[in-house]
Amino acid sequence: MPKFNLKINNKNHTVEAAMDTPLLWVLRDQIGLVGTKYGCGIGQCGACTIHVDGNAMRSCLLQVSQAEGMNITTIEGLSEDGSHPVQQAWKDIDVPQCGYCQSGQIMTASAFLERNPNPTKTEIRNAMNGNICRCASYNSIEKAVEVASKKSS
Repeated sequence: MPKFNLKINNKNHTVEAAMDTPLLWVLRDQIGLVGTKYGCGIGQCGACTIHVDGNAMRSCLLQVSQAEGMNITTIEGLSEDGSHPVQQAWKDIDVPQCGYCQSGQIMTASAFLERNPNPTKTEIRNAMNGNICRCASYNSIEKAVEVASKKSS
């Protein structure tokens, strides 16, 4: 079994896995970072969103062999104490209902706000469009992204 050296949440990890193993399963099953959720397995729902070199990516689509040399951040690495502006906005607005999609939503929102710190409502809606919420908390999610943009500025 091949070994891979990964930098996840600013820590180095060596893992053994088949080359085509989705990074999602390495994060959850080998490293124990279970905040990244399995949703659909085909990159359509956004539950498994992480940051790869600062970009929001679906970890179910990224093979572990592709992840070497990349800087990977999971929801656990966004902030140690939940103080990231997006996490704080999620609490302020009380976004979660079932909560299953929330780590992916937060990771998408935080990567988006890094690139666009003062978005319009339309830009927020477009940026968050690829993340599915089965509880339909979309209005609360959009409001939280708006609140987070004001916290970040």
